[in-house]
Amino acid sequence: MDIDPRLGELLALAPSDTGRIVVMTAAGISAESGIPTFRGPEGYWRVGSVNYQPEQLATFAAFTAMPAAIWGWYLHRRGVCLSAVPNAAHRALVELEQAFGHRFLLVTQNVDGLHLRAGTSPERLYQVHGNLHHARCARGCSPPQALPAGLGIGWGKDRVPDDAATLALLHCGRCGGWLRPHVLWFDECYDEAHYHFDSALAAIDEAALLLVVGTSGATNLPDQMVRRACARRVPLVVVNLDDSPFSVMAQQSPVGWFAQGKATAFVPAIAAALIGH
Repeated sequence: MDIDPRLGELLALAPSDTGRIVVMTAAGISAESGIPTFRGPEGYWRVGSVNYQPEQLATFAAFTAMPAAIWGWYLHRRGVCLSAVPNAAHRALVELEQAFGHRFLLVTQNVDGLHLRAGTSPERLYQVHGNLHHARCARGCSPPQALPAGLGIGWGKDRVPDDAATLALLHCGRCGGWLRPHVLWFDECYDEAHYHFDSALAAIDEAALLLVVGTSGATNLPDQMVRRACARRVPLVVVNLDDSPFSVMAQQSPVGWFAQGKATAFVPAIAAALIGH
């Protein structure tokens, strides 16, 4: 697609700078690969006779109270993610990384792993909400580790792991306690060790452009990143289907732009314009 000439002028500023091309993605980019948004109907989960909402399930408190049921929910989500494939927007960001090399950084709120499967290098990817294809000891005795490749494929809705083989895979080989999904929960805080909190904020201080794709702006670290970019007058481009706090910030910024539409339409065009310059 052809981008607006005024957006093209804004994008032309970034490659001439020596700063970083920082991209932040969220659920909107993966929704076009068929992954339901976190708070949509697919997020609800029945345990016994109770229907739980995602905000109730994605907590350390819920995991402590019913670890097997929480794992069932995450294994179902993992199966959905494993059946999805990266789309044109994911692939365009890989091309952007290849063009800009060390100047490129991708910060994603998504835990689905699609950026890695598309070809984004782990060294230039901050998964600030974790990765549901990894787990770590809930007691903290072991670092994140990859889950077995096929675990979760075909996992039924509302199914709770109760067989010995699956339960063994979900327990720590060192201390015998439960593993937990390597994701940031609602009753937890960002940190540097697991979620690159400090590094993500520091990247904005070196940024020549911040491209934000498919996020409602409802979580703390992304909000801080965008506000810091606006305060520094870093060029800000927001791509989203709907209005959001970030789209408002982009429209209010003298060096901002809100591209309302699908990620698969705008991101390849934006990447091509940046690479062309």
